Amino acid sequence: QVQLVESGGGLVQPGGSLRLSCAASIGIFRFNYIAWFRQTPGKQRDLVATITSDGDTNYADSVKGRFSITRDHAKQMVYLQMNSLKPEDTGVYYCYGGVFGKDYWGQGTQVTVYS
Repeated sequence: QVQLVESGGGLVQPGGSLRLSCAASIGIFRFNYIAWFRQTPGKQRDLVATITSDGDTNYADSVKGRFSITRDHAKQMVYLQMNSLKPEDTGVYYCYGGVFGKDYWGQGTQVTVYS
């Protein structure tokens, strides 16, 4: 059973930081890539950051220079470090991974950036 479980969301003021965690039930090396998506009410899920099996990273333009995606193979974890948070970063953040020909999503973690 492949599971992805997010944690680390919360309330933060603009300019603050949060670190999201995604715990995988299997070795993360098995995934072609793992990604973080963000969704706000009434909108589709938008890609925020990805990290490939080779360790290559990619970011949405809106978060470049502020967010960083990293991984820890030993802990089977992927992280999203979010700095200089803005109100528009508010949303539910989902961890996604594709493996064994299927797509897997976590349950999401809420991030709210408020003044």
